[in-house]
Amino acid sequence: MTTALRPSAIVPPGFLVDRVSIDGVMTTIEARGVGATGQCPDCRLASVHVHSRYQRRLADLPLAGRMVRISLMARRFRCMSASCRRSIFTERFSDDVLAVHARRTARLDGLVHHLALALGGRPAASLARRLMMPVSNDTLLRVVRRRGRPAPPAPNVIGIDDWAWKRNQRYGAIICDLERHRPIKLLPDREPATAQAWLTGQPQIAIVARDRGGGFALAASKALPGALQVADRWHLMENASAAFLGAVRKSMRQIRSALGAAFIDPTLLTAAERLQYEGYLRREEVNAAILARAGGGATIKEIVRETGQSRGLVRKILRGQRSDIFRTRESSLEPHLPWLDAQWAAGSRNGAELWRRLRASGFRGSLRVVSEWACRRRRAEKMDEAGFRRTPSARTIARLMTTGRDALSKTETLTIATIEDGVPALVDARAAVTAFQTMIRMKAGDELDGWIDRAKTGLLASFANGVMKDRAAIAAAIVTAWSNGQTEGQITKLKLIKRQMYGRAKLDLLEARLIGAQ
Repeated sequence: MTTALRPSAIVPPGFLVDRVSIDGVMTTIEARGVGATGQCPDCRLASVHVHSRYQRRLADLPLAGRMVRISLMARRFRCMSASCRRSIFTERFSDDVLAVHARRTARLDGLVHHLALALGGRPAASLARRLMMPVSNDTLLRVVRRRGRPAPPAPNVIGIDDWAWKRNQRYGAIICDLERHRPIKLLPDREPATAQAWLTGQPQIAIVARDRGGGFALAASKALPGALQVADRWHLMENASAAFLGAVRKSMRQIRSALGAAFIDPTLLTAAERLQYEGYLRREEVNAAILARAGGGATIKEIVRETGQSRGLVRKILRGQRSDIFRTRESSLEPHLPWLDAQWAAGSRNGAELWRRLRASGFRGSLRVVSEWACRRRRAEKMDEAGFRRTPSARTIARLMTTGRDALSKTETLTIATIEDGVPALVDARAAVTAFQTMIRMKAGDELDGWIDRAKTGLLASFANGVMKDRAAIAAAIVTAWSNGQTEGQITKLKLIKRQMYGRAKLDLLEARLIGAQ
């Protein structure tokens, strides 16, 4: 059954169409209100006495590829209440049809709001122009700010973490409702006092998931002493891996002695390795000077002032974490190494031929990269005494020691076996890290105290002491299902919104776009 399209069906409810005209790209609809009376906004008394009429020009949703303008003949009524201060008022419509003083219908304003939430200012203005409902970028942002964000329900489980306004310079904080999977608040900074002030107004919160930083832990302890704090599991895993890397860096002198590479023969180095070795010698001079000053009783602050080095660098030197000779960077060949290893094992050992095959599969690197890799593989297979003279970097050693032996080459297996025989403390540290990460994966919280007792006497003593200080939150992270992972995901979304607006949006606009779009 077909139904004829009536003009009154294309206008918002409460309007009566008098006339429709089409002029080029514009459709003009002349309309008026259907109500017989008007209600005074002050005294709420109905009136039938019309004082005068005037035209309101409203933008509405586009129709058949044309912009739509509603020319509304609005009425002014007289208020008949003697006690009311308002003598004349304009007829009102419901807020879901037309707001007071609005120049857009509510349904168009809602679409403009969603465009602004999704795209921001200029991109949304460009799309709106193509959709035949032109609106400026400033208006779009005003709509977002005016509507703000809906008041969220009171959360019981939250996640809190920091995010960068500008990396290494200025930071804010984000708070998420972990039960409802949505952000609920942005804080202008990550100071404990700011977080504490917000948490104090939310006494119903029972669980706070956070990172390993002490600022949010302090704020939650003061504002919500009865709440359970949960450390982030990903950060725990990452901290354990970083602790093992630090243990390897502390042991580099013993590792070089074990590999027979305590002394470097510069004649066996490539040009790039020779540059790194010369830089290592310069670093050793700085290290010796700083260690001598520390041995004489100087504090870190005094050493920083006298040498001009950064505080973090001085700390690394005093902890023995700056003795690497060769520091490697990720190569463009990394994604293709399994394929290259398979081709090498199959007998294809010509660097140029391997490079041509790689190019056919999408590799964009140069011939020199593949040729140098092939040359190093030939050298490694010889495995003579000179092969041990080049000690891998600490990061490489840490990676190889935590990789399964079935995934290592012959050279790598011999290197790691030599290190394990010469530096048994590293083997104990690796076992401790593996036990800690397994404990988190298996949710074995009852093993935490025993692990702390074992680890605090070895190379991971500093990490074990940190775990002991934050024991309650780490134990909760192991045995409970809550984690700060989804907060990290919301931070990724927040960064996308911030970069869409070139980092110039203020906190209220960021909050409105992030939370209002949920």
